[in-house]
Amino acid sequence: MGAFKELKGQGHWPTLLAAFLYFDFSFMVWTMLGPLATEISEALQMTQGFVMSPSQKATLLSLPIFSGAILRILLGFLVDKIGAKKTALISQSIVVFGLFYAYYKGTSITYEELLMVAFILGFAGASFAVALPQAGQWYPPKLQGVVLGIAGAGNIGVVVDFLFAPKIAELWGWQAVFLVGGILSTLILITYFFLAKDAPKEVYTPRPKKLRDYLKLLKDRDTWWFNLFYAVSFGGFVGFAGYMKVYLMNTYQTDMSAFGLHYLNEPNVKVVAGYFGAVCIFAGAMLRPVGGAIADKLGGVKSLYIFFGAVTALVLLNAFVSLPFFAAILVLFLIMANLGMANGAVFQLVPQRFGKDIGIMTGIIGCAGGLGGTALIKTLGWSKEAFNSYSAGFIIFAVVVMVAIVGISMVKTRWRTTWGVQAGGRI
Repeated sequence: MGAFKELKGQGHWPTLLAAFLYFDFSFMVWTMLGPLATEISEALQMTQGFVMSPSQKATLLSLPIFSGAILRILLGFLVDKIGAKKTALISQSIVVFGLFYAYYKGTSITYEELLMVAFILGFAGASFAVALPQAGQWYPPKLQGVVLGIAGAGNIGVVVDFLFAPKIAELWGWQAVFLVGGILSTLILITYFFLAKDAPKEVYTPRPKKLRDYLKLLKDRDTWWFNLFYAVSFGGFVGFAGYMKVYLMNTYQTDMSAFGLHYLNEPNVKVVAGYFGAVCIFAGAMLRPVGGAIADKLGGVKSLYIFFGAVTALVLLNAFVSLPFFAAILVLFLIMANLGMANGAVFQLVPQRFGKDIGIMTGIIGCAGGLGGTALIKTLGWSKEAFNSYSAGFIIFAVVVMVAIVGISMVKTRWRTTWGVQAGGRI
């Protein structure tokens, strides 16, 4: 609470509010295909006779994550070149166009056009690279933690998707979700235009990042270790979040239908799947700061051992044991919770190692996280198509997490005896 009180009279609260709204709604738009995949697939089959294979569905769901990862780097450069506000307005305008285009085409939209819309939604995911620096520019170093925490509290947007998108699709059709998204994104665009301001030179002196700055950090081996750890933690979170409803519909449709009819008075199993998906994703979204706090207490290395170890055990359990429905939901809930806390633990370590280059490193590591999520979704889709089962996909992810655990073991002593000595926090 003390940190929030310190915000009074400092910085520029309208910009902070605008950055929060922009990022929160952008994260919601970025992940909106996940809870709609089943509805879109069924509509295309009914109206066009197009049967979307598991691999094609995985490609559609992974493309926004992939393009969002790559576009984070591009928008980061644009922020330095033309300013955060202009970058945000351009990016958000592209997102609004994509949403209204999908609504306008409706059930006549082709799979190829859907892929184009999916790529455009990546601009919403890349908003991370715009909203956070813009909010942070207005505030002194001692308040960066709370400011970036407020501006970056956007993970909850994916929970909103799963709660409301399937119900809107049931009432008015899946294309109506894009209409609602387009209207909300337009309102955010207008609000942002009037509220947000780039920090003046007397408050913030820009230090534009050059390509060589990125290349210099990419030569540092610790960059690649952090890329791996975040590709597992955030990649796991956003990958499972994006694919959650498809997985639940393909694996537990009968159980969810029975539960919806008996307890929720909800006959639409796709809506019920959205509710259960939201519960699991909520755990990962809300527990990220808890993971950071645990890392502050125990050290980032020990925390990652715990979180990654738990994820490995839970994912392998899901791979090898045919779990009853509620046990599976509990396991998915715990997987997402540990991945969310691991995100916080990774970013407890990153500023201590790369304090002077945190802006660039956030872009690089954020990109790695998005690529990890893309790979996970594609792996799960491949597993379903090749074996009519998700077990192989879960096993592959568990092996990657174990590689990350081995990586932690390889670097922990060096980290603690070199930069960790002067870091100022627990390693």
